[in-house]
Amino acid sequence: MTEDTLADQAYRAIKRRILTGELSARIVLTERILAEQSDISRTPLRAAIQRLEKEGVIARLSNGTLTVREVTLEQLMEISEVRRILEGAAAAEAARRADGGLHPALAAARQAMRGYAGAQDAAFDAFWEEDEAFHRAVAVAAGFALLPELLRELRETARRCTISRTQDLFAEQAAEHLAVIDAIEAGDPARARTAMEAHFDNVRQRFLARLMRRPGAPPDERGQPNM
Repeated sequence: MTEDTLADQAYRAIKRRILTGELSARIVLTERILAEQSDISRTPLRAAIQRLEKEGVIARLSNGTLTVREVTLEQLMEISEVRRILEGAAAAEAARRADGGLHPALAAARQAMRGYAGAQDAAFDAFWEEDEAFHRAVAVAAGFALLPELLRELRETARRCTISRTQDLFAEQAAEHLAVIDAIEAGDPARARTAMEAHFDNVRQRFLARLMRRPGAPPDERGQPNM
């Protein structure tokens, strides 16, 4: 097995632990502990860490300490607004291209969302994967070649924000996704755009509502962010 392969494995393993919240911004990371946990030597581990630093996922302080870079509420809201604009346009374009049919990826997303629409509870990570598949399907159906990768990067950043992991109203989100898919299938660009924009408006409101109810949230986090 090559050093590059070991570095790739370490990179994926550490990033997965960060995205799932196992390694948070409150934890101080050390090469020794990460190497032991990953069961690899320091050389491939350092390559993995350098890659994560370049991506802005891990930060190295002036004293050499490694930490997970925090994603703030303001950044989360900014990501949501950028996605609202881009994905609203994608939904409208997907509707223009529908031509009386539904892209196979959207048909699969519809089936998955119907399963969540009536659910009382669900695992966050499982829904996150289906949610990603839905948003990617809209971009693909729109023919926007660059958007899927951009969405992946934005979603990974958003997932590192602890507030994003408090979302558990999966039935509401699934219903909003289904409204977008129905509008796309109907070939109605204006309705599809409005449904997608409404989805992101609701996402932001759910974030803020959760934050206001979160025990111990500092006063500055309870204020309304710049939208």
